[in-house]
Amino acid sequence: MRRRVLALVAWMVFASAVLPGSAAAQTVAQPAAGQQAAQASEPAAEAPGEDGEGDSASAEIDPPFRPWGSAVFRLGQDHVVAADAIVRELIVIMGSAAVQGAITRDAVVVLGTVHLARGGVIEGSLVVIGGGVVIEPGARVGRDLVVVGGALEAPEGFSPGGEQVVIGPAVLGSRLAAVAPWITRGLLWGRPIVPDLGWVWAVVGLFFLVYLALNLLFEGAVQKTTATLTERPLTTFVAGLLVLLLTSPICMLLAVSVIGLAAVPILLCALLVAALLGKVAVARWIGERMVPAGRQHAADRRLPSALFFAVGFAALVIAYMIPLIGFTVWTLTSVLGLGAVTLASIAAYRREHPPQIPAVHAERPRPAFAADRRAEASSSEHMLAMSSAPEPGAAPQAADLVALPRAAFHERLAAFALDIVLVLIAHVWLDFTDRDGAFFLFLLAYHIGFWTWKGTTVGGIICQLRLVRVDGSSLRFVDALVRGLSSIFSLAVVGLGALWILRDPERQAWHDRIAGTYVVKVPRNWPL
Repeated sequence: MRRRVLALVAWMVFASAVLPGSAAAQTVAQPAAGQQAAQASEPAAEAPGEDGEGDSASAEIDPPFRPWGSAVFRLGQDHVVAADAIVRELIVIMGSAAVQGAITRDAVVVLGTVHLARGGVIEGSLVVIGGGVVIEPGARVGRDLVVVGGALEAPEGFSPGGEQVVIGPAVLGSRLAAVAPWITRGLLWGRPIVPDLGWVWAVVGLFFLVYLALNLLFEGAVQKTTATLTERPLTTFVAGLLVLLLTSPICMLLAVSVIGLAAVPILLCALLVAALLGKVAVARWIGERMVPAGRQHAADRRLPSALFFAVGFAALVIAYMIPLIGFTVWTLTSVLGLGAVTLASIAAYRREHPPQIPAVHAERPRPAFAADRRAEASSSEHMLAMSSAPEPGAAPQAADLVALPRAAFHERLAAFALDIVLVLIAHVWLDFTDRDGAFFLFLLAYHIGFWTWKGTTVGGIICQLRLVRVDGSSLRFVDALVRGLSSIFSLAVVGLGALWILRDPERQAWHDRIAGTYVVKVPRNWPL
């Protein structure tokens, strides 16, 4: 019990010394305040001025503002500092502030207005971004006054204690202030459409017109994209995720190469067009399923495609207004649309540029003699074992690799482990350990370079593995680059893309399917 009493007394003493505004400080300071008030009144009574000016002078001196007070922070809400209130600091984001009392330090308002009433005092600086300031006569700002993107209304002759800075037109502040309600009641609620904001519906109408024009101008492309989404929805979603994940690495590689820097804006514009067409296709796909017998009408073309698009667009707009669900639906439809456009574009490219299969010229059979038949029968097993290997001195053809057996998962894993060890040794030897991410970039460049040069890596040579395109042609730099970048996605999703080898009939991983390659097992005497 004694310990608890001593701890309570120590806390009250500490609070009275460090936290003057706390309840403990008020409890301890009440007797001292009475004594100080009595002592202060006695000298004033004993030594008045000769003509009574002492009392009037003491009455005219305002009591100084306390250097303490609570700090106020508001997000998406307005705040009023009352006439008898003292605030240490005031920060308001996406809201307005009215100051009738005192602020002992700075006041910052973003995307809102400030009304400094008569008698209101800001001892520090006043900073307003994206809003206006109204100052009445008798108000005071102790230090700087900064207004960015807003208007300043102050009485004639008003001057802050420091500098006065006004930047940007006032119309900018009004426009930024109009965006604040969408941030507070749209973005923070997880929905892209706020129903009670008029300018939001103007944006929705603009997008509807743009989407409708794309749907009418690119009827065939949208139809094929919708068909792709109908036939392969899961593959479409995975393809969309892959495009989003690979966009940044590809842009970075193009920018690093300097030569490909000019292709970055073209790539981003193509991605934007693909996203817009994908949104149109997704809206049309939803509309075909909502309109009664929509599939049959779509097949017979008895109803215009604009009807399906309008119905799907209306359904998406309703979903966009629901908190949390709105941005979820927006994200899913964006990924689906981007993936559908990508797959449809790849299919169209393959139709326009079919792979050229090398022609096989059959030799005319010659008459077989008895000696030849005996020799052929005696060496049939040897020829069967060496049928895949090239003849000594003859250069192997890439088309021969397609006929070889596909590499197993454990063989590819062993080759990859050997490559990691080799790259790690080179990484440490070149003293790149102090650079973040250098190992992974080195590993990616190592694989792309060796695939282009030899069609395999050092680990693949040891494990007797080779890479070949599905059409039997040799691997090009573009194929190696696509395979290397897509392998990042195969490993990023908990290695699911690499484990796909175990169930694929051709033992292809996701990056093999994307790049159109096989990994085959070659005989030991297969030359490099």
